[in-house]
Amino acid sequence: MGVNSTVVFADLTGSTRVFEAMGNARATETVTRLTQWIGGVCQAHGGRVVKSLGDGVFAIFTSGAAATHAVIELQRYHQKRLLAWPAPLRMALQIGVASGEVVEVEGDCYGDAVNLASRLSDLAGPGQIWVTAAVISQLREGSVQHRDLGLINIRGRSEMSVVHRIDWQEDVTTFLTVPAALAPLRMPDSSFGQIELAWLDVRSMFRTEELPIHLGRVDDAQFVVNDPRVSRLHARIELRQGSCVLIDVSTYGTWVRFHGNDGPSTEIALRREECVLHGRGEIGLGAPLSDYSAPTIAFNTSSGDVMLSRREIAR
Repeated sequence: MGVNSTVVFADLTGSTRVFEAMGNARATETVTRLTQWIGGVCQAHGGRVVKSLGDGVFAIFTSGAAATHAVIELQRYHQKRLLAWPAPLRMALQIGVASGEVVEVEGDCYGDAVNLASRLSDLAGPGQIWVTAAVISQLREGSVQHRDLGLINIRGRSEMSVVHRIDWQEDVTTFLTVPAALAPLRMPDSSFGQIELAWLDVRSMFRTEELPIHLGRVDDAQFVVNDPRVSRLHARIELRQGSCVLIDVSTYGTWVRFHGNDGPSTEIALRREECVLHGRGEIGLGAPLSDYSAPTIAFNTSSGDVMLSRREIAR
């Protein structure tokens, strides 16, 4: 018999780099102290640490509100601590939170909420907290600032999940953080129909109904770019109100350059920011496009009208 609970996965990013810089003994001690601190904060908010996961912590709470306030405290305190650390030793936190029925067997916990929180932790960028709509529904209105990321395709799930990002920063702007009501699903208009991506000899086409997708270094990404400068899940492309939107969720940033009749435009740098993709151009992952060695994806968008014309021609 399961119990409704809220699950938290909090993972440290960049630990591999820290082990290389500090050596195994000192790095292990540092990571252990951080995971013990993460567990302590969770326990102070009424949570229970199920287990440590090397460079992460798996904890469970009886309430979504308690879990949310715990992870906000984790991010705020850890961010202040990182400011005093040398850049090569900084390990950011990325956190996933989900609510649902959890079954405990011999001290371990299982269930859809456990799997979902783990996936959200992987998908969230460094310094981010991603939570399910079920967690948001347990929060007192206005108590926590958050942003609706819409429907996200999560590996292993047959249906997309509504995901929110908690804006834990104390100086975030109202423009970015006002909680938005979930908009009713509607069919996208014809302003965007598909996007073609190409990197080296890899070429893929994604239609509106296949979005959102992730660009990244691991197999969980729908478009894989195997380069050490590319984050595991580096950027997301989603459909929003008929437009194709690129969102950076990486460690080192994303760059975009559009191509028009007058040649390439000035490149745009994205750091946890987003832009609308239109026409054709290039996306640089982990390094500016001015760096000729940067892993660069060529993109080309086309409208729904163009897709219809192609289908008609095929007939």
